[in-house]
Amino acid sequence: MEAPSPEIRITGSRGRGEVLVRPAGSRTALFLGPWPFSHLMLWFSAPGRQRGHHGLASFKLLWCLCLLALTSLPQWVWAPPYKIGVVGPWTCDPLFSKALPEVAARLAIERINKDPSFDLGYSFEYVILNEDCQASRALSSFISHHQMASGFIGPANPGYCEAASLLGNSWDKGIFSWACVNYELDNTNSHPTFSRTLPSPIRVLVTIMKYFQWAHAGVISSDEDVWVHTAHRVASALRSRGLPVGVVLTTGQDSQSIQKALQRIRQADRILIIIMCMHSTLIGGETQTHLLEWAHDLKMTDGTYVFVPYDALLYSLPYKHTPYQVLRNNPKLREAYDAVLTITVESQEKTFYQAFMEAAARGEIPEKLESDQVSPLFGTIYNSIYFIAQAMNNAMKENGRASAASLVQHSRNMQFYGFNQLIRTDSNGNGISDYVILDTNWKEWELHSTYTVDMETELLRFRETPIHFPGGRPPQADAKCWFAEGKICQGGIDPAFAVMVCLALLIALLSINGFAYFIRRRINKIQLIKGPNRILLTLEDVTFIKPHFGSKRGSRASVSFQITSEVQSGRFPRLSFSSGSLTPATYENSNIAIYEGDWVWLKKFPSGDFGDIKSIKSSASDMFEMMKDLHHENINPLVGFFYDSGMFAIVTEFCSRRSLEDILTNQDVKLDWMFKSSLLLDLIKGMKYLHHREFAHGRLKSRNCVVDGRFVLKVTDYGFNDILETLRLSQEEPSAEELLWMAPELLRAPRGSRLRSFAGDVYSFAIIMQEVMVRGTPFCMMDLPAKEIIERLKKPPPVYRPVVSPEHAPPECLQLMKQCWAEAAAQRPTFDEIFNQFKTFNKGKKTNIIDSMLRMLEQYSSNLEDLIRERTGELEIEKQKTEKLLTQMLPPSVAESLKKGCTVEPEGFDLVTLYFSDIVGFTTISAMSEPIEVVDLLNDLYTLFDAIIGSHDVYKVETIGDAYMVASGLPKRNGMRHAAEIANMSLDILSSVGTFKMRHMPEVPVRIRIGLHSGPVAAGVVGLTMPRYCLFGDTVNTASRMESTGLPYRIHVSHSTVTILRTLSEGYEVELRGRTELKGKGTEETFWLVGKKGFTKPLPVPPPVGKDGQVGHGLQPVEIAAFQRRKAEKQLVRNKP
Repeated sequence: MEAPSPEIRITGSRGRGEVLVRPAGSRTALFLGPWPFSHLMLWFSAPGRQRGHHGLASFKLLWCLCLLALTSLPQWVWAPPYKIGVVGPWTCDPLFSKALPEVAARLAIERINKDPSFDLGYSFEYVILNEDCQASRALSSFISHHQMASGFIGPANPGYCEAASLLGNSWDKGIFSWACVNYELDNTNSHPTFSRTLPSPIRVLVTIMKYFQWAHAGVISSDEDVWVHTAHRVASALRSRGLPVGVVLTTGQDSQSIQKALQRIRQADRILIIIMCMHSTLIGGETQTHLLEWAHDLKMTDGTYVFVPYDALLYSLPYKHTPYQVLRNNPKLREAYDAVLTITVESQEKTFYQAFMEAAARGEIPEKLESDQVSPLFGTIYNSIYFIAQAMNNAMKENGRASAASLVQHSRNMQFYGFNQLIRTDSNGNGISDYVILDTNWKEWELHSTYTVDMETELLRFRETPIHFPGGRPPQADAKCWFAEGKICQGGIDPAFAVMVCLALLIALLSINGFAYFIRRRINKIQLIKGPNRILLTLEDVTFIKPHFGSKRGSRASVSFQITSEVQSGRFPRLSFSSGSLTPATYENSNIAIYEGDWVWLKKFPSGDFGDIKSIKSSASDMFEMMKDLHHENINPLVGFFYDSGMFAIVTEFCSRRSLEDILTNQDVKLDWMFKSSLLLDLIKGMKYLHHREFAHGRLKSRNCVVDGRFVLKVTDYGFNDILETLRLSQEEPSAEELLWMAPELLRAPRGSRLRSFAGDVYSFAIIMQEVMVRGTPFCMMDLPAKEIIERLKKPPPVYRPVVSPEHAPPECLQLMKQCWAEAAAQRPTFDEIFNQFKTFNKGKKTNIIDSMLRMLEQYSSNLEDLIRERTGELEIEKQKTEKLLTQMLPPSVAESLKKGCTVEPEGFDLVTLYFSDIVGFTTISAMSEPIEVVDLLNDLYTLFDAIIGSHDVYKVETIGDAYMVASGLPKRNGMRHAAEIANMSLDILSSVGTFKMRHMPEVPVRIRIGLHSGPVAAGVVGLTMPRYCLFGDTVNTASRMESTGLPYRIHVSHSTVTILRTLSEGYEVELRGRTELKGKGTEETFWLVGKKGFTKPLPVPPPVGKDGQVGHGLQPVEIAAFQRRKAEKQLVRNKP
């Protein structure tokens, strides 16, 4: 026989058990007391024989007792593991890797597992999970960590914190983050498994900004993705609290990028505090070092701004007796750092470095690691793991549950000592650990504590030394309203202060200019307003007109033109001759006026403050007189200047043939080379005259060359820049398209110093030559955007110019064009030289533009017949489209009467059948859908219905929302067939709806209810604008009541319709519903139409009727839940990079 084996039983629950050892054949057992394990039972038995094997049994018993002695050491040998995933960019960011996440996690885990005060029921483990530095791939890598951890510390990139929280909720795994700044995560209902291990950085920032009343902020980040997303989330969180964030910028380490960012901050409105989202210069952040050095060079660290390193909010930066070599070795940075306020987690008795060295001395950390080579983020990682352990300890003590939501719930009202600071949370789970504001001055390289930020009360307490602000005082405070709850703040300037400044400026201005103003007032009025040579015109001198097309021929005064929107833009309008009359207009809607019997054109200046009319005349009179003295056949003469009602404009003669640009772009105008050369020669003559008068144009382009009724080209818009300078008006930055005519040397000059030059006008003429030759816009053959063309012109080599093929112009013209756009301005010919060369191109012959016009007229007459035939065919096609659309909107007979201009008389119909249907639960569907999704639903459904009614003798009356109305028996009578047609159509519609799916809610069925009724109606067309064919009568109301009292997936039929169907004897299957209450009609006997003999299409099964005889008239809760679940899944998929 086999001898009984010694028996060992280990039982227990919730981490505490009992060990029972019973020798073979004995009735007594040895109790070894409590045993640390969870829900585990082991049975050991050893086979053996009764004779000769008692020694072996005793050996086995002794072996088991040894194992028990070994396992009785203070550790959770039998507890299940709880693995914490530490998420961060540990491998791709060297400064994050300096936090030594693996060393920090191992130290925390070892201390937790050895701490007897913890009753966790789990054995803590850790795993380091790398976060991709590219935000577009960080979320996908986080999803891949799903099975690798029981809970997560992270993520470090706020760009996907919200998505990670939602995933954690779905996985039932807690997300404990020290870096997530998203204010949306504060909603515990939406994010029940998310918790912050530190106080919200935004709360800390807002507390300090409120204390110093610094509301206007700017955010700048380095170009790493983690900091770019941090910057945008910080700005969004501050704006959610009503604070104005002027700019959110990203910069690299290069000087150009940093200077550009700082210049934008200086140009922004009233920024006081600059939040730097990047690695701190004190722990090796090079971008912040360069940023502060350039800020010092740009005089931005003189007390105008306060710089705040954001990353110091995420850890405890050492400061007690801790010199920083980066400040000691860089005097410029040390001076710049005087404008920096460092806000960091408050340390307790020991600094981070002291706590680190003590751990190393105890052998818990490898001794080869130097504390000053480790990022203080080490302590944040350590504290986060302890944070989870403390929350789990609380949860296990209370309910023994370690779910993610339970851990977050029990992270409230916690207090424990972390790596080197006290970690506390309040009853809502918000961190209330203290922060400290550190400051230095330009002489020292140590940080001093100035204020304690008490996050429990959100107040500041003064400490050792005051803050040393550059210049001796902090930046000027904003208005208090920015931080007042329930108030909307419109600005940061005290109204009383603004009034005082404006009053002082007004007094100074009046004192300086008052005397001169009154002396010159009378002289200006006499010289410029009165007399035959006046050049300043008012509304009393001109009459604004708006030309129209007409049908009569007449004199020049009766010639009218079609004016497009270019009238308002300041360009010469695109006009075409016809005859007609003139309509009076105002200066606000027309640029054409009549002055002393002649038509004139007004080029309006940009709106602005032109000051007093007298001051304008005195400051600009010399320029006005010089421009009016310009007289040449190819110069559009200046008539004067208009100033009235706040509008200032140049008044020139009106040219009826539009601008040169308009002629070139109008393909109906045929231009041969003779015509083109004539226009170019006129341009050369006009510019030659201007340059002889020492008058550079500066704005020469094809749209500033106008053509009069005799096809003579005239230069206009000259002197525009001079007037702007004389009147001291600001010039708007021209678009890239407007700069295509400007010479490269002028493009390279700063905007304020782009002076005009004679050589620049020659270059502009060359670009116009290219336009005339190819009949295209400047650089049209290069196929590049205007902005890129301008950049290439600014930065040769290579020299970038248009490419014109030889077939567009004679070779000598092409050569002249290339000379005119030479890169070196000194190598360009003058207009005298251009004129002499151009005359030789025609071999001494004069360009006769009349001969060119006669040849073009001959071509026009030969092509006119083909053009008329083509246009007639197009007109017929459009007519057919219009008639088809009209017959779709109205009955054909009614549409035909309206086309003939006849009145459509109302018509009565003795007996017709009406159909009404609507969608059950449409209100709920609309509330759960986007407006465009509702439109798509109705369009898909009504398209399906329209396809069905096409096979029946019915007429679609209208659709209102989800209601669909159809009639049969009108406007075309069909005897008694109307009831059968409507019944057949209803069955077809009901069958098709059974398989209809909404695109955005495919899991929710579309249930309709249908009502049918027969009776007399009257029909007619109502209204002149958008006329409608409408039905009237009690039959319409009754049919609507049949629909509204119906049930989903059922056809509700009145007694009158059933009577007709039975008379037709076509096999319709009708069930009696019973007496039905119809609003306004009382109770009537109604029926259900459930089928027809020979109708084989499947019909949807109506919902079951409840005990009260009714069914739900909306969506069922299970359908709503299914839709919301699918919508959430789609949102998660959409958030994936």
